Amino acid sequence: MNAPAIPCTDDPRPQPPTAPAPGDCCGEGCANCVLDLHEQAMARYREWLAAWQARHPEDVSAGAGDQNR
Repeated sequence: MNAPAIPCTDDPRPQPPTAPAPGDCCGEGCANCVLDLHEQAMARYREWLAAWQARHPEDVSAGAGDQNR
């Protein structure tokens, strides 16, 4: 008899970073623009999500594999 699968709570699915609000960028070409920082955070998120999906293929095949959040 097989035991039911228990979801792993020690390895939660990565969550995308919060996007900056429309007025967060001042438009003055700052070296650390919030838009650039957000894009860097999105790149890290995509890497972390891909690694998580590799560890949880059952969740990916169930339609939980959207990387474009």
